[in-house]
Amino acid sequence: MQLLDGWLVGVKHVPSPHFDCRPEDDSPSLLVVHNISLPPGEFGGPWIDALFTGTLDPDAHPYFADISHLRVSAHCLIRRDGEIVQYVPFDKRAWHAGVSVYQGRERCNDFSIGIELEGTDTVPYTDEQYQQLAALTRLLIKQYPSVAENMTGHCDIAPVRKTDPGPSFDWPRFRQLVEVTSNKEMP
Repeated sequence: MQLLDGWLVGVKHVPSPHFDCRPEDDSPSLLVVHNISLPPGEFGGPWIDALFTGTLDPDAHPYFADISHLRVSAHCLIRRDGEIVQYVPFDKRAWHAGVSVYQGRERCNDFSIGIELEGTDTVPYTDEQYQQLAALTRLLIKQYPSVAENMTGHCDIAPVRKTDPGPSFDWPRFRQLVEVTSNKEMP
């Protein structure tokens, strides 16, 4: 896995119009893990890409009428089969966190990277998703070292509003995958 101008090389790119520049002198220092499924509880299909690109058809499903107007994005999505889709370059501000606070600092979009896992709070994530999330995280840590100490869930930065990635996300497993493989890579 490699980065070129904020974009992952060799993954699907679906550029979102829902991003802007980070505040001056602010680089990513936080990784926020989310989940998403559209319609809720259903996996696959074009709907997440459509939401993040502002092209979600409100008539395609009853649930979409309430969300099609949203201007949201994430930096990446990791689908159930491990496919990574990137929407926003990592050096830009994706609109994933909303009203949020991390360790007393507000506006988490300013200094975070948002990674969506295709899933729900209650359905276990796949081995492929954990492997890809760990690999992506290791790459991000090389580019933005402070991310290593700052990984959290959407539920932790917006606890009144959000519950994702939910109890089905295995934080110890994820952290171990990041650490074990990082240690193997060291000379």
